[in-house]
Amino acid sequence: MKLSPWMMRAAAVAALLLAAGGLYWSLNERPQAPAVTYTLLDGSRHSSADWAGKVVLVNFWATSCSSCVAEMPELKATYQRFKTRGFDTVAVAMSYDPPAYVSQFAQSRQLPFGVAIDNTGEVAKSFGKVQLTPTTFVIDKKGRIVSRYVGPPDFAALHQQIERLLSEG
Repeated sequence: MKLSPWMMRAAAVAALLLAAGGLYWSLNERPQAPAVTYTLLDGSRHSSADWAGKVVLVNFWATSCSSCVAEMPELKATYQRFKTRGFDTVAVAMSYDPPAYVSQFAQSRQLPFGVAIDNTGEVAKSFGKVQLTPTTFVIDKKGRIVSRYVGPPDFAALHQQIERLLSEG
């Protein structure tokens, strides 16, 4: 598919805005992650309070999102790499994603981290009205949002960031 000049300019502006947002957070105080509660596929209830003292990756995704499906093996590998060092991952399926599809996907891909279904859309709303998937947040040990990625992240850079955050006091 060939992109029109307008679409290429729009993509460049979006990339610039995303970079500016990351710069804003790096230059200013990190915003606190929202207080949320969610239910995992196994029926257990959790909240963001469970994240205290951990570095957490929160990934909003959908089974109908090809980029989300493509990045899942990397998310799985990232979790496996850092899980013993105080790192956790929560994959939050969007409210429009059929629960049976989410469950089947998580089971068939043997996702090793928590998978939640945001039935009401409240979790996505709490994180700033997340609408595009994948959208990924990295949260530090103090519960502050360090990064927000719209689209698949650069996993090498993400791993460096996680290493840095895990070494912070």
